[in-house]
Amino acid sequence: MAGFDGLQVAAFESRRAADMRQLIERQGGVAHVSPSMREVPLETNRAVIDFANRLITAQIDIVVLLTGVGTRHLVQAIERHVDRERFISALADTITIARGPKPVAAMKELGIAPTHRVPEPNTWRELLQTIDAEVPVAGQTVAVQEYGVPNPSLIAGLEARGATVEPVKVYDWELPEDTGPLEATARALAEGKIDVALFTSANQVTNLLRLADELDLVDAVRAGLSKSVVASIGPVTSARLREEELPVDLEPEHPKMGQLVVAAAERAGELRERKQRLTVEMLSSAPATRSQAPWHDSLFLRACRREVVERTPIWLMRQAGRYMREYREVREKTTFLELCKNPELCAEVAITARDRLDVDAAIIFSDLLPILEPMGFELEYAQGEGPIIHNPIRANEDVDRMVELSNVDALHYVMETCRLTREQLDPQIPLLGFAGAPFTLASYAIEGGGSRSFVFTKTLMYRDEGAWAALMERLVRGIARYLNAQVAAGVQAVQIFDSWVGCLSPADYRRYVMPYTRRLIESVARGVPVIHFATGNPALVPLLAEAGGDVVGVDWRMRLDDAWQAIGPDRGIMGNLDPLMLLADPADIRRAAGDILAQADNRPGHIFNLGHGVIPQTPVDSAIALVHAVRELSAR
Repeated sequence: MAGFDGLQVAAFESRRAADMRQLIERQGGVAHVSPSMREVPLETNRAVIDFANRLITAQIDIVVLLTGVGTRHLVQAIERHVDRERFISALADTITIARGPKPVAAMKELGIAPTHRVPEPNTWRELLQTIDAEVPVAGQTVAVQEYGVPNPSLIAGLEARGATVEPVKVYDWELPEDTGPLEATARALAEGKIDVALFTSANQVTNLLRLADELDLVDAVRAGLSKSVVASIGPVTSARLREEELPVDLEPEHPKMGQLVVAAAERAGELRERKQRLTVEMLSSAPATRSQAPWHDSLFLRACRREVVERTPIWLMRQAGRYMREYREVREKTTFLELCKNPELCAEVAITARDRLDVDAAIIFSDLLPILEPMGFELEYAQGEGPIIHNPIRANEDVDRMVELSNVDALHYVMETCRLTREQLDPQIPLLGFAGAPFTLASYAIEGGGSRSFVFTKTLMYRDEGAWAALMERLVRGIARYLNAQVAAGVQAVQIFDSWVGCLSPADYRRYVMPYTRRLIESVARGVPVIHFATGNPALVPLLAEAGGDVVGVDWRMRLDDAWQAIGPDRGIMGNLDPLMLLADPADIRRAAGDILAQADNRPGHIFNLGHGVIPQTPVDSAIALVHAVRELSAR
């Protein structure tokens, strides 16, 4: 068999159901094609007739046609009340924008052609880009033939450009008259009997879930879709799936039904196997809080719980890095992003660093930013420039294109890194996972890379608090799923890095950041220690504790005893040697470590670390000397 190789493939096409069945079967799939919707013209549509008269009398400046079937229904709805030829002539004399090939074909049937045609993938975003490039709409009246349901993003985009928008609704989407086939597919999804689900329109998603709700199967259908391979014909459909917190495993290069089926057939086996493997791995991983696990009574985890320990545990942020020869040898063979996506190499460099330094915890090797890729950002690590995001958020409407991270399938390599590192690591040594905090990830997404002033971030934050809230809430949900997946895949604690939040005042932190960071920390699996780390502004330290975390990580800009007093007695503390101290003589390193330990004064809950990551110029022997000094000086 070709392609699907006997997989059970569900599709929800209505008008072209027979074609869809044939395409699936030709690719070797067992087809479950169940029509999910029908277009129902509005019986009494005075608004459409009024629109036609206004068009004929030149009161409409621009007409946007979103669908082929809608264009046809529009003409049918008016021709009994308005002269058809006058209407078509008026339409031909008006600026028209066709969203894609289907309205173009419908206009051709009328003997006219659109003034402008929106390029692939034919979403509302490309429509607005076409308008920006070719059609000034400020002060114009724009009629929009609706898609069965309103598109608030398109309407808002037109209004933001100064247009007066008149929606023209010509039909509703309803369930098919015979819902039997769709019910059967919904039940098959709920029972886990569907391997692949193909969606060719956003309304198919809506109607499938609507029927599932009527059958009291909506949760089971959602679970079935999460386990199957979900293929979407294009961005509009993908956006609806993600709004419903459902996975999107693939899109074809071009938004066409045949290409969707071929792309799904080529990749379904691989994607299905990967999803199944991830599920098994995460279910079989040892629970992070299991008291009989060999790492449970490690110095590190006991310190996280603020228990009395025999000596102060130590690990180093960025302990696997360019300062270490073994890491440089690995990096010579691959790019940084390719390394992050290679679980075997990630496990190797993390464990090598842990063993070489003999520290009390390992941390998975990854980076803060790969989580942004499945959220719709184009990420590159440029040689000598650090990370670059080529499509940053620069305006409130850009937030709408940020994809909801509804599952972690696209980050499977990080979960595999967690699993392999835990499997190969000394069982007595706990493993940390990590993620960027919402503010730091938002800043990267907005600035497009590093920044000194954070001008774009603060502009959005100050000028549009609604857009800022939408961005931060989406990040909180995605990061929470990401961290909890790491826990399920094998880590024992997590660290949240807010590396850039030091650019804010305490008042701004409290208003724009704290609610979201607190929600993220509260979302981490119960019983898993959370280290909440930030750098750059000592005035934020008490607010970090207020936001949450079992341990607060502090940098070197504040004495450790002053920081602990600001944090309060109910949390541990991590830190806080200046990373550049590792460039000093061993005697000075030992003296500086002893000073920090004296400030900790043997209080339970201290984890020794640098105030930030190891820098590339650090001699490995200096890092080892620090570890030995902390071990010797802190022994009870």
